[in-house]
Order: sequence, then C-alpha cells, then structure tokens
Amino acid sequence: MEYKLPHSVRLLVSLACVSIIIWWMSVLQEILVLLLFSVLFATLLYPLCNKLEKWRFPRTLAIFVCLLITFAILAGLVMLTSAQIADFTDELPNFQKKAEILLDKIQSWASDTFHISRKKQVLEVRNQSLILLKNSGAVITNTLSNTANSLANMLLIPIFVFFFLHYRDFFRQFFYKVFHKVRRARVDMVFHKIYVVVQSYLAGLVIVIGIVATLNTVGLLILGIDYAVFFGVLAAFLLLIPYIGIMIGSLLPIVMALITKDSPLYAVGVAGVFIFVQFLEGNFITPQIVGSKVSVNPLAAMLVLILGGQLWGISGLVLAIPLTAIIKVIFDHVDALKPYGFLIGEAERKVKDISE
Repeated sequence: MEYKLPHSVRLLVSLACVSIIIWWMSVLQEILVLLLFSVLFATLLYPLCNKLEKWRFPRTLAIFVCLLITFAILAGLVMLTSAQIADFTDELPNFQKKAEILLDKIQSWASDTFHISRKKQVLEVRNQSLILLKNSGAVITNTLSNTANSLANMLLIPIFVFFFLHYRDFFRQFFYKVFHKVRRARVDMVFHKIYVVVQSYLAGLVIVIGIVATLNTVGLLILGIDYAVFFGVLAAFLLLIPYIGIMIGSLLPIVMALITKDSPLYAVGVAGVFIFVQFLEGNFITPQIVGSKVSVNPLAAMLVLILGGQLWGISGLVLAIPLTAIIKVIFDHVDALKPYGFLIGEAERKVKDISE
C-alpha cells in the first residue's frame, strides 16, 4: 500500500527544495550566468551554423565561421563606440565651460528662490563631495574587480558556445537517457518549443532594438541634440535590461541637452522622446514582434525581473524573461506542474479560452 504524505508536509518539502535551489543559484552565480549566456548565444547562432552544415561545411568549420562573423560585428560596434567616445573627449573643454555656466545659473536660482548664499552652497557641495569620496573607494574597487571578473568570464563564452553547438546531438542523447520513460518524440517536441521560444525572443529583441534605435535617433535629431545616433543606439541596447533600460539610456542625452542647449525645454523634450518611444516599445513594438512566442504575463514578468535582479544583478535582469519562458514550456509539458505554467502565462488569453 502506497503511503501519501500530508499536503502540509509536501508543501514544506517543496518550499525547502525551492530554497535550496535558489541558494545554490546564488552560490554558483558566476558559472550559471556564464552557461546561460552561452546557451542563448548558441541558440542565436544555431540557424546560421545549421545552414552552413547543410552547405557541406564541416561542423567545426561552420561554428568557427559563425563565431568569426559574431566577432566581426562586435568589433565594428566597439570601433564605432570608440570613435564616439573620442569625439566626446575632444569636446570636453566646451562641455566643461557650458557646465560651469549651467551650474552658475543653478546657484543663482537657488540663491534667489531659497535665499541660500553662494558661499554656503559651495561649502555644502564640498562637504558632500568629501563624504562621497570617502565612501567611494570601496565601491570603485569592487566595481573594477567585478568588471575585471566579468570580462574574464566573457572570454570563456565563445568556448562554451563552440562546445554547445558542436556537441548538441550528444546532449540530446543525454536527455533521451535521462527521460527514458518518455517517448523521444515528446522530448523532441519540448526541445523544439524551447528553441522556438528562445530564438523568437532573441531575434525579436534584435529587431526591436533596431526599431527603437531608429526612433530614438530621429527624435534626438529633430531636437538637434549632439551625438544623436550614439545616444539613440545606446539607449536601444539598454533594452536588454527590461522596463528600466531605456530610461537609464535617456539620462545621458538629457544631461547633454542641459549642458549644450540654452533652454531647459530641450531636456524636457528629450525626456518626452524617450517616454514616448518606451510607450510605443512596451505597448506596440515588442508585443507585435516578440508577441505570443514568449507568453509570460506582465505580473509574472515584473516579479521574475525583481527576483532576477536581486539574485544575479544586471545579468539576472537580462536573463529573467527568456529563462522564465523556458521554464514555462517545461511546466506546460509536465502534468504536475501545468497549474504553475498556467499561472505565469498570458492571463487574458487563458480566461478567454476557458470562457469559450
């Protein structure tokens, strides 16, 4: 006779297992983030690699060609960014003069409005600067250390991408053995759906970034903001950080408008451009292009973004949505987990399907 544990005990065991998994995810953050980014890049490169193999390229050569094309694209982006940064450096003296004029205006406004003398303002700014410098040493050290570790880890991504693409059939055989009680056709179907979800998300994200970069750039050019192309593209790439990325990208052009333009209305205009573009991106562009392929409802998306950010920082924000979409596909094909797949899915569509 099979003995079933009480519901409360099963719930307690489930919560304990989830807690242990999250703890290990935190402990193994570096390697897990590295592997997940490698899987995403491998998924993105798979169609090209598969096409080359169909053209009689050996698998190893096909993967190298894909990686070389990726490196060429990244090198081009780095060169363009470096050129823009060099232009910034040349213009720094002019920016400094205009920033001093702007600061003088702010001091005059504060003096007239709040009756705070300039001497007191300068003294307060100096005190706050000293406090900031005292506390910034450890922050700068940690930032540089984390940046160095991240760059070192990024060098390993192409290696992992190569192995994931090269041994993809081997990994498939591994999962056949793990789920030997499940028909291979069902395992293949789950893998295909995961691939479609990830590929659609990544390809759609590239298209969305291109559209948003164009809209940002056009808006900044109309306002006459310097380096409009650079700022527009930078803010679009920050879409990789969902919901808040484009707003972070708007800060630099707003500051540029305040420094280089005579009226603060230009800065208001820049903010308006980015708010309008973000509205279009969130309500029309992304839903239409990425759409139902990543069928995670907004509430679940916000929760996993918060959890991903707390667990893995910026990397967690970037990985949260595609990882949740993959988990949803798995939940939808495991009977015991189907309710949870339903919970994180698109609520309006589910309710409509039930009502019909």
